[in-house]
Amino acid sequence: MTTQTLVFTEHGGPETQALIDRPRPVPGRGEVAIEVKAAGVNPADWKIRAGLMGARGQLPAAMGLEASGIITSVGEGVEAFSVGDAVLGLAAKGHGTFARHTVLDATQTVLKPEELSFADAAALPVAGATAYDVTHQIELEPGQTMLILGAGGGIGLMAAQIGKVHEFATIGVANAGKKELVESTGATFVEAGDVAADRVRTIVPEGVDLIIDLVGGQALRDIAGIAKNPSVIVSAADPVTAADLGGAAVQRTREGIEKITGVAQYGLVDAQVRERFDLEHAMDAIALVEGGHAAGKVIIEP
Repeated sequence: MTTQTLVFTEHGGPETQALIDRPRPVPGRGEVAIEVKAAGVNPADWKIRAGLMGARGQLPAAMGLEASGIITSVGEGVEAFSVGDAVLGLAAKGHGTFARHTVLDATQTVLKPEELSFADAAALPVAGATAYDVTHQIELEPGQTMLILGAGGGIGLMAAQIGKVHEFATIGVANAGKKELVESTGATFVEAGDVAADRVRTIVPEGVDLIIDLVGGQALRDIAGIAKNPSVIVSAADPVTAADLGGAAVQRTREGIEKITGVAQYGLVDAQVRERFDLEHAMDAIALVEGGHAAGKVIIEP
């Protein structure tokens, strides 16, 4: 049996992407096979295709990092899951989630709570877990200030909601078109651009206690000076620039997926799924994220 899978045939632009038929994957040791119900689209998807995160692995390479679905078979050594379980998790090495069937890493997979839709669940393994990890890497007290650079995307919106749960004073920097969405999380909106740092200083002249970077590059350099200490800069987008400034890369934890799933289960965060595409239009979904115009989370539903 075969399954449709979105792949890229070489490192480069969108023209290297293709929807092809592949043999339905079989789970190896420590893996589970699923029928994909929804898959989340992330900036890392196009960055991997473009070769910005290293050029390794066999080509053509399957695309997509996170998914939710129903387990169809379990690999050797997997005892926590059974066929028929609804789950969410990260793709196993060599597999992609923009497909009708795929394989997940069982150690980075959790049961899907009944309270969560498959679409919302598919937004959690990458964006949700990253949001959890990046907001917990530096311990803040209620009332302290957290700034999110790139607050209008999937990670940023969930990070802002986590900030609200912890009663942080959250400032979200994003494009003007995402103002309403950012403010819906309880964050104070600041429009991105050359004068964003000046606008933030008018709100918190004493500086901020945590900068969460989801953009990187010059935008991070421009805003870094408002941190009370460079060590409170945590980047999920540009660890090299963060380190140059005295900050650090986000430290991903194995507990992140489980923790954010529990938070979402009780309605404390909303994945903010705003756009849905079928598998035949998966390239359009990637283009929306790659263009930087996506507000909230983009989902592919095979």
